[in-house]
Amino acid sequence: MGRAFEFRKERKFKRWAKMAVQFTRLGKEIAMAVKESGPHPETNSRLRTAIHNAKAVNMPKDRIEAAIKRASEKDSKGYEEYVYEGYGPHGVPVLIETATDNTNRTVGNIRSYFTKAGGSLGKTGSLDFIFNRKSIFRFAATDELDLEELELELIDGGLEELYVEADEEGNDVAVVQTSFEDFGNMQKLLEEKGIEVTSAKLERIALSHSDITEEQAADVLKMIDKIEEDDDVQAVYHNMA
Repeated sequence: MGRAFEFRKERKFKRWAKMAVQFTRLGKEIAMAVKESGPHPETNSRLRTAIHNAKAVNMPKDRIEAAIKRASEKDSKGYEEYVYEGYGPHGVPVLIETATDNTNRTVGNIRSYFTKAGGSLGKTGSLDFIFNRKSIFRFAATDELDLEELELELIDGGLEELYVEADEEGNDVAVVQTSFEDFGNMQKLLEEKGIEVTSAKLERIALSHSDITEEQAADVLKMIDKIEEDDDVQAVYHNMA
């Protein structure tokens, strides 16, 4: 009984920690959207997307509203977005998206993560041949939704691929993929069709994969875990299969 309790407690703490990181990242995304195009989601598509993504991970409504209010204040700090690229342990390519109010701190931290893990930080654009930026939209794949018919209807929005995957709870989720440039077109089309998007993101898709062992992959994931704990980091991508 005691061991079971400790196990459940540990899982709960890990879930809370993960949620806290997600809320921090989404709070920054909301702030950047407000700074870019104002505090009104009906006229700010980036903010509308950020709010959708926040709701998808159960970010409380009051936290969303507080983030918008803070970012609307004239003296509130802004964030700059930077991408860092490099090779982790065993030569695995790793790309990191950040949002920071102190670039010196961020680049110093990112470089140290690579160095301590036996990797090296590269130049911007050095991994362009490995990762392709895509627009990814996710929404519930309900029985009422005819995916074959929807696939034809979304071609005008730049649809490249439509497939179904399972979320963490085992529920079916429809995934729409388009080019980076077609993000706005697809977002508008899905909204017009009344489809409630639960997640809309620009993600990096690996064009090739590193052939490494499980032990080597564990070394890379250890470095990535450390990077993801950094408050300035928004997303981390690698090409391990």
